[in-house]
Parts: sequence; C-alpha cells; structure tokens
Amino acid sequence: MIKTKRLKISDWIVALICLIVILLCVMPMLNLLAQSLSSSQSVIFGRVSFLPVIHNQENNTHNIGITLESYRYVFLDKSFSRSMWWTAILTVICTIVSLTMTVLCAYPLTYDQLKGKTLINTIIIITMYFSAGTIPNYVLMKSLNLLNNPLVLIIPNCLSVFNMIILRSFFFGVPDSLRESAEIDGATPFTVLVKIYLPLSGPVLATLALFYAVGRWNGFGDALIYLSSAPQWVPIQLKLWQLIQNTSGLDISTVELAAGSIPRASDAIKAAAIMFATLPILVVYPWLQRYFIKGVTIGAVKG
Repeated sequence: MIKTKRLKISDWIVALICLIVILLCVMPMLNLLAQSLSSSQSVIFGRVSFLPVIHNQENNTHNIGITLESYRYVFLDKSFSRSMWWTAILTVICTIVSLTMTVLCAYPLTYDQLKGKTLINTIIIITMYFSAGTIPNYVLMKSLNLLNNPLVLIIPNCLSVFNMIILRSFFFGVPDSLRESAEIDGATPFTVLVKIYLPLSGPVLATLALFYAVGRWNGFGDALIYLSSAPQWVPIQLKLWQLIQNTSGLDISTVELAAGSIPRASDAIKAAAIMFATLPILVVYPWLQRYFIKGVTIGAVKG
C-alpha cells in the first residue's frame, strides 16, 4: 500500500510538471493570439496580455474586446495571400516527392542480394554528418540554373536520410516470409512493394509525411538564399520574416492609416500574419498524431 501511495504521488507530481511545461509553451501563443485580436493602439501602449483589448478613442480607454481589423489587413494583402497558397501547394508537392524518394531509397536496401549494399549505406549515412556548406551549395544551384527557380525549393531537400533510415528500419521489421511467398507466386519487387510493404506502412508513411510537411511549411532559409530575385515564389515563412524585418512587407496602403506616425502600430498586424500562417499546420498536426502510436506497434504478424 505504501508503494502504491508513493506511486500515485509521483504520478501527480509528473502530471503537474507536464502541465506547467505545457502552460509555458502555450502562453506565448496565447499572447500572440490576443495581440492579433486587439487594436493597434492597445498593443502599442502594452495593454494586451492574454486577453484581446480594444482602444476606445473617444475617452482614451482600453477595454476587453475583439477586433478583426488586423486580420482584414492581412487578407486584403494580395502578396501575402499568394504566398500562403503557394506554400500550401509547395508543401503538398514536396511531401509527395519526398515520400516517393524515401520509399525508392529505403526499399532496395532491404534486399540482402543487392550488390554494394554496404557501400551504398555508408555513402548515404556520411551525408548526414558532412555537407559542402552554404557557398558550395549556392554555386551548385547556380550551375544547375536553379536560382530564382521554384524547383530549388523541391529538389535539393527532397530526401531526408534520417527519415529514410526510419522507413528502412520499418521495412526490415516486415517478415521475410511475406515477401518470399509473394515472389514464389511470381511477384516482382515492384509488386511486392506496392502490394505488401506500402499497405503495411500506412502509419509510418503518415508520420514521415508530417515530418516533411512541417519542415517545408516552416522552411525559409533556402528561399532566402536562392530566391533573392523571385518574389512570386516566396513561401509564407520568408514572407513573415520580411514582414517582421520591414513593416512595408504588406502591400496595403491602409496599414499606414492604422499606424499613423507611430512605428510600432503594425505589431498587431504582424501577430495576425503569424497566426494566419501558423494555424493551417496546427490543424493538420492533430489529424496525423494518431498514427504515431500505430507506428510503434504495427508490423506484427497476425495469425
């Protein structure tokens, strides 16, 4: 009984610590959401904490309330909306291409009769620890005529060695008897991949798809380096960076009306832009979260 009570107390302590950590992680997001729903004047005067505040110009007071003016400015900005749609399309394309390349790289390495298998594995793993660097990569992209080209956001990072190792390890967990029985019936390696391996790999493929999608959605370093003269291909995260660095990132003249002569008046618009760009990936994440647990237990042969 004593051990049981101690165990319960420790569980409550762990749960309390987890709750505190979650609150610390959520608080900045709540503050950002409150700023995006507040008036610019309230943000300027530091009246916003975790509840949205509206400034009353008649009596110069700040009251709790919600305004969507900042979101209206963001939605009216054509360049921001264009970056949003382009990033969504780019994320889908990169996820499909990356998953295809990962499968095509991991599946052949499961065959013991593959010639040079050890050498290929060694070369692939070396790329995880050593890279040429930014300047050689820039020279390479320039020689391939990929600068200011949307393909520069797709081709260079279409394969993650880490994700490939995860998928390869999962393929190793599939019983060889399944593949051997299919080969006895005349199935080709491609048929084995499509009919056996891929149907069993749903959870792990969904997990890797989430990794690739989040990585592409949050990526802006490659666009910053390689798309210096192609604003039409700027992804949403680079657009946010430009907005934070320079308030003229929005193409709306009405922003000046809201800002007036106060340089920090665009903080509410910045917060709205960040929330506008963050919510889509937050909506997708919980939908794929359920596959993580399945990916841990899948692979057992059911009789």
